Amino acid sequence: MRVPKPGKTGLQTPEIRLRRPRAADALAMHRVAEATEVLDLNSTYAYLLWATDFADTSIVADADGELVGFITGHRPPPRPDVLFVWQVAVDPSAQGRGLGSQMLDGLLARVLADRRGQPVTVEATVAPGNAHSRALFGGFARRLRVPLVEHEHFTADLLAADGGHEDEPILRIGPIAEPPN
Repeated sequence: MRVPKPGKTGLQTPEIRLRRPRAADALAMHRVAEATEVLDLNSTYAYLLWATDFADTSIVADADGELVGFITGHRPPPRPDVLFVWQVAVDPSAQGRGLGSQMLDGLLARVLADRRGQPVTVEATVAPGNAHSRALFGGFARRLRVPLVEHEHFTADLLAADGGHEDEPILRIGPIAEPPN
């Protein structure tokens, strides 16, 4: 899937291609996550696993060979009808132009195609203070005209012994049977 590359000028810019991640993307995924300055940063080894073992449920945004965004996700083994979105990252140079939504829509379309018409529910844990992610998932649910339900899930004491992390309630979006238009 190709989308116009975000740009600050009216000059023609390269397109962004949405695709499955591959092993060679792991270092760039780590760099993009770090550049957001808001995501919990994982090891490059973790991103390597997402780019290989979980490539079917993850997506990257590539602008002429430069990774400018990614979503990592997986299907929890006991719940194959769920796409759990773990991280959504957009490089600061590409923020504010809808790339997160485009990646989420593209990933959902691919997962639905792989499920051959079986619906999927998208889940993510999102801290109350994470306004950008809440807006992303809220807009996603509204565009698809499906419910978004929030439940308690991971409490702060499970995430950081020093209390330095907010609770992460779970957002459940769906079920979704049709990809976005």
